[in-house]
Amino acid sequence: MQFTKIMPTVLLLLILVGCASTGMQDEIIRPDPSTAELPATTGALAKFAAEVTARAGADESGFRLLDSSYDGLLWRLALIDSAVSSIDIMTYLWYPDNSGTLLLERAVLAAERGVRVRLVVDDLLTIGQDQLFADIQAHPNIELRVFNPWKKRGLMSRAGEMIAEMERLNTRMHDKLQIADGRAAIIGGRNIGDHYFGLGHSANFRDLDVLGIGPVALQANDMFDQLWNSEMMVSAENLKTKADPEKAREAWENIRKNTREAPELEAFPREVKDWSAEFKALLDELHFGKSMIVYDRIDGTTVQQDVFAGMFNFLGRAQEELLITNAYIIPGQTAIDFLQVLADRGVKIRMLTNSLASHDTPAVNAHYQHWRDDLVNAGVDLYELRKDPAIAKGIVDVPPVESEFTSLHTKAVVIDSELVFIGSMNMDPRSANINTEMGAVIQSPGLAGELRSIMLRDMRSDNAWRVTLDEDGELLWTNSDETVDKQPSRGFMNRVMNTILRIVPVEQN
Repeated sequence: MQFTKIMPTVLLLLILVGCASTGMQDEIIRPDPSTAELPATTGALAKFAAEVTARAGADESGFRLLDSSYDGLLWRLALIDSAVSSIDIMTYLWYPDNSGTLLLERAVLAAERGVRVRLVVDDLLTIGQDQLFADIQAHPNIELRVFNPWKKRGLMSRAGEMIAEMERLNTRMHDKLQIADGRAAIIGGRNIGDHYFGLGHSANFRDLDVLGIGPVALQANDMFDQLWNSEMMVSAENLKTKADPEKAREAWENIRKNTREAPELEAFPREVKDWSAEFKALLDELHFGKSMIVYDRIDGTTVQQDVFAGMFNFLGRAQEELLITNAYIIPGQTAIDFLQVLADRGVKIRMLTNSLASHDTPAVNAHYQHWRDDLVNAGVDLYELRKDPAIAKGIVDVPPVESEFTSLHTKAVVIDSELVFIGSMNMDPRSANINTEMGAVIQSPGLAGELRSIMLRDMRSDNAWRVTLDEDGELLWTNSDETVDKQPSRGFMNRVMNTILRIVPVEQN
């Protein structure tokens, strides 16, 4: 089945409530294994990669941190618009909002000009999107696969299936990755949605990615292919819902209208453009270094949790300083003992996570809060993000948006101003034992130095609370404005939910 020029793909977005959700085929048809295209030899990205190689050598890549929400979306658009042969996008969540619509629209336009597009999304929050998925899959240059899908597609039927198959359906793909032409990749914590790109009105995430040009993209190709061909990925061809060109045309027109008129998108190019000037300027902003993509492989229907298991060895390399920024931390005694050993041998440890006030997931805070004093007693300088950090303006929110509060979503580590980890992995039981996770380990003093400065900026008292113990061993929170002896919150109901959610099993956070 093919679409003409209509772009059915109108995105994994637009949750289109009226679509019928009839389920997956009883017998799943699995395509023959396929792999990434060879790296492009023409186009802007191939040219830019050659310039990076000329400066760094064949074994190193060039890296740029995507610190601001604006940069996170801008450089995703740049890679999609500049691709001439392939675009691969893998994400845990892809929301039907302004940024999600804009990115899918651009991916579809790339497919219209002949680029091979592979899309992977976890099936957790895809209720009502089967018609859109079928339309996307029908495009001759787009392949769409969903991770570990529900067999039944409606809300109530999914709930019943979740109860019946909890062990299987509890496993989710938490990876985030975008690759273009086998020459450039974006790796980090951002899902696709307005609150990851500074465009959400109620809340926005302080998040982080890294853009890599060079060998890191080939490493990312290998990771993408391993998951793409795994048994837990199911092609959208298996949906009972069939493509409908008329609905696709109407949806596409609505998307085009929205991306051109939405005031939230005024800071971004609304049409495909030539990014030559931006790439020329980027060359002098890059840090060079060697990289390794680490990820949880899938064997049949079993996830091999290698990333979390290897993290202790990675963190253990610290000799002088360890900086950790992680949104969701539930350490456990093993981690506390490990940090104590590092501190005892003289490693200065600083850690930033969410406060209850900044948390988007109170259930995590409900289990984390019992470990605060243990972390401090183990020698960790502990910081928690404010809901109103100074970085909300200029780093998190993208004008004209001013969100109500800021939440932390970054997952990053710097060791001894030499080694960097940026990825999807939280420091909690779900990342350790259930989800698939990934990240980039990069050896680059330049990149590490810049990230170190960013992490310390985020820990400043105008951005975060410093958590300490008073002389009686009671917790105190101090920022640039005040010191309090009760965990900061967004109000009464925030505290109530934190209390209620203590009953959620810690393994599910």
